[in-house]
Amino acid sequence: MQFHLNGYRVGDPDRRPQSEDPEALASSDSLPDEVDVLIVGTGPAGLTLAAQLSRFPDIRTRIVEQRAGPLTHGQADGIACRSMEMFEAFGFRERVEREGYQVNETVFWKPDVGDRGHIVRHDRVQDVEDGLSPYPHMILNQARVHDFYLDVMQNGANRLRPNHSRRLIGLHIDRSVCNDVGAHAVTARLERLDPDHAGEIETVRVRYVVGCDGARSTVRQSLGRSLHGDFANQAWGVMDVLAVTDFPDIRLKCLIRSADEGSIVLIPREGGHLVRIYVEMDQLAENERVAARAITIDRLIAAAGRILRPYSLEVKEVAWWSVYEIGQRVCDRFDDVNETETPHRLPRVFIAGDACHTHSPKAGQGMNVSMQDSFNLGWKLAAVLRGRSAPSLLHSYSAERRAIAQNLIDFDREWSTMLVTPPKSPTHPEGVDPADLQRYFVTHGRYTAGTATRYQPSLLTGRADHQDLAPGFEIGTRFHSAPVVRFADAKPIELGTTLEADGRWRIFAFCGPEDPTAADAPIAALCDFLANSPASPLLRHTPGGGDIDSVIDVRAVFQQGHRGLRLEAMPGLLLPKKGRHGLTDYEKMFCPDHRRGDIFAMRGIDRAVGCLVVVRPDQYVAHVLPFDAHADLAAFFAGFLLPAGSAYRDGRTSAG
Repeated sequence: MQFHLNGYRVGDPDRRPQSEDPEALASSDSLPDEVDVLIVGTGPAGLTLAAQLSRFPDIRTRIVEQRAGPLTHGQADGIACRSMEMFEAFGFRERVEREGYQVNETVFWKPDVGDRGHIVRHDRVQDVEDGLSPYPHMILNQARVHDFYLDVMQNGANRLRPNHSRRLIGLHIDRSVCNDVGAHAVTARLERLDPDHAGEIETVRVRYVVGCDGARSTVRQSLGRSLHGDFANQAWGVMDVLAVTDFPDIRLKCLIRSADEGSIVLIPREGGHLVRIYVEMDQLAENERVAARAITIDRLIAAAGRILRPYSLEVKEVAWWSVYEIGQRVCDRFDDVNETETPHRLPRVFIAGDACHTHSPKAGQGMNVSMQDSFNLGWKLAAVLRGRSAPSLLHSYSAERRAIAQNLIDFDREWSTMLVTPPKSPTHPEGVDPADLQRYFVTHGRYTAGTATRYQPSLLTGRADHQDLAPGFEIGTRFHSAPVVRFADAKPIELGTTLEADGRWRIFAFCGPEDPTAADAPIAALCDFLANSPASPLLRHTPGGGDIDSVIDVRAVFQQGHRGLRLEAMPGLLLPKKGRHGLTDYEKMFCPDHRRGDIFAMRGIDRAVGCLVVVRPDQYVAHVLPFDAHADLAAFFAGFLLPAGSAYRDGRTSAG
């Protein structure tokens, strides 16, 4: 963690200096007349976006919520490995690990062949494959994740916090100015619900609105969009309980299938005693909604008890419970621009999370995919508002995330069907064999861990022409971290911890076997090009007066051990002078950590020639290039980054 860059600081280093612009502060009870970004909804998607934008004091952000206060009982609790990687970028991954339940194994139960009315343990498997991520699969109350995001927001320069008790009652998009980057093209009307101001209407002019307001999204409805898909006509109940039981695997994740009473997905919760139990309930008639069944908590408990036989379940306390019906639905677009309008109109309103895709909770992907939606959108909004990229970049949000949501829907439909299909038996020959269910779970482990997402070639994702230089960093997938030693201070770290949620692009230069301090070394030529050439993407895209790494952060990984190299002989670009004092940044260079694993071997990097790995601000690999492909590197960045001093100058200036 770096601080003191612009002078000695005391106190909490996570708390950024407060903005000197009073209009930028977002800690007031009332809403201003104009903002850059209005986020509707404080669910996981909304808070991820707000935390991302709180990094930028020059972006005026507000987030509103219909509820009177923060969430206390979260519906989602599964945190995929990929989300843990993202939490590391926001700075609270360790807090989740300390508080949460770590999922290490999954146990499969099936009907006992000798007594079909009882269940028996079938097998147990490792929950996450070795080496898939530096971080585990965790379980933690969604409300605690919200708390951590709120801390990040309130520690930001603009002291961002939600404005509660606001109901969005209308959005108007002025289509005549949508292509004017500086225009506040959207007008939002919000009704206050708090007793002291009940019925008051606030009107806010906004440059961009993001609807993170759930499956019944008012923002989505204002765009005339709807969710498309099917319900599976199957009711499930879910309850968080404190219970006394003789079921031996109560502190392990379990998939339990009985012969005739249905299935259970059992998820131990944080704190050592709480457990979440998903219980298969009634088959619904066509077009019937689960609310019509009036299912009670007593029915849930009784159904769970029948499935768990011969084991007993005595529920002592119910912390939270609900019933729901399985459905997989997705919106056709995630912004306000219709497909035919894309070539000539810019988006101004976006939807994320449950507002644009819904599915069953048993794949554990709802909160995780929702957060990835807004992590994808957040850095793009920041790039446009800060004048780094043209607003056409924002078209990529719907294009990228809609495809990922459809993949989730397809996976969830198949997985949910397998869970409710009776186990194969003489009376159910068409059923699902327990071994097949287990095989499916293992095969799709990377999907449930959140690491299977892959973006297709586009403006932001290069072609795989040079993928063979680093097959372990697959273009379009998330940057797969590996252990390294930081050169200057010999600290063992995960290379992925350098990918903070700060909106910057990264270039990792994985060097060949030659001495990197030699005058003719490829790393020297690369650094000379980036530091001095008129074609350098660093010089082309970094604003005047900004630190050299403020837009594109260059780092090097050497093949030599950290004790065999000379710091003082390294290229100056890898020891940049930064901040108002011109202090040296010593954290740009790394070496293999042979005690924990050689990153070159782990990721298949071509040792003979090395390569360049370009990483997006949302931690996905954007390109792999040969070390000397200087022109290709510059051309890639020129495809979506504006030259410094372009017509878009800053976040509040129209194109001219």
